[in-house]
This record gives sequence, structure tokens and C-alpha cells, in this order.
Amino acid sequence: MKFDAVIFDLDGTLIDTEALGWQAGRIAFAEQGIELEEDLFHQLVGKDKASGGKIIRAHYADVDMDAINRRWEEVVGDLYSDGIPHKPGLLDALAAVDAAGLPKAICTSSQQGEAELKMSVTGLDAYFDVVVTVAHVERAKPAPEPYLLAAQKLGVTPGRALAFEDSETGAQAAFAAGLTVIQVPDVIPSSRRFAHFVADDLLSGLKWAGIGA
Repeated sequence: MKFDAVIFDLDGTLIDTEALGWQAGRIAFAEQGIELEEDLFHQLVGKDKASGGKIIRAHYADVDMDAINRRWEEVVGDLYSDGIPHKPGLLDALAAVDAAGLPKAICTSSQQGEAELKMSVTGLDAYFDVVVTVAHVERAKPAPEPYLLAAQKLGVTPGRALAFEDSETGAQAAFAAGLTVIQVPDVIPSSRRFAHFVADDLLSGLKWAGIGA
């Protein structure tokens, strides 16, 4: 199948922010006297901040979320300033998409300012003109709205677009929107429920889709 566009998730798909988020989260929770459980952190992967907050409050009823969020943002900002690693093959993957003449977009659960910071730090702001964040939608992932909007902004039919995601939440959103979903798992293995193909990396996913070498 020939595709008309490629839409990428950001965190954990293009850049290695999940490990930094885990590190910052543990610090923020520890300063409140709470040990952040890895299983709970995994439930937050791919979620927007509001949805993640509900999950945390359900687990820790008396947690001071405002204090946690402030400290989490401070620590992760410090970590980002030291650089955010690209996922393997990122720049080659973007070059392959460009060589195929396909428009591309970012579809992320990050807040607008967070997305802009991450893209600036990693240099991705030079590669993408279309970026959809939670600021642009009423219902974030796993709802299909972010991917439907990204496809609309690119001027393509969702069924003719390819999505790259790492998380179950994101893959579910893209699948529900009607895109062909390539999942490149990061911190959590794929259930394969919402993926048309599970790839080891971006380049092997593109190869499966007939894009690039």
C-alpha cells in the first residue's frame, strides 16, 4: 500500500524522553516521601498530563499533585538541558520519508510548551511544520482526535496515512483514527492489539511500509 503521509508520535518514538521522565518522576515523588512504582509509571506512558494525574491520584489519594508536577517539570527540564537522545535511525528515517516525497507531522500528548522545548533541544523543529499537541484537541490519546486533526492539517485521508507510535495509548489512538499503525515499543512491550506491524526501530518500520531502502 502506498501512503500519502507519515505521522509520528514524539516521546519514546522519535526521542528518548521516557527514561528521563522516569528518572525525574522518581526524584519528584521521593521528595514527597513516596516511591514511584515502575508499574504506575508505565500506566502514564503515552498519556496527557490530565489523564496521568487522575491515574496517580487514584493510586495515591493524598498526593500533592501540584507539588509533584512542579518538581517533575523542574527536574526533567534540567535533564533536557543536557540533551535528549534521538531514537535509533531517527534522522535517516526522516530523510527516507522526505525522499519519498511524503508530508509528515508530529502528534503528541505533550503540552504545547513541552513539545516546543523537546523539539528545540533535539533539533526536530527544523524537520516538522505540522505539530499537534494536547492544546489543539478536546480529547487526547487514546481518543482518535489528535490523529484525525494531524491528517486534516496535512490534507490527507487518515486511511492513507502511516502512524509511528511506541505506546499502547498512542497506537490505540492512531488505530481508532483509521491509520496504518507501526508500533516501535519503548519501555513497554506491544500487546499487538492496535499495531499493523511491530518494528524493532523506525527504519525497519519504514521498510515494512515500502518507504526507503
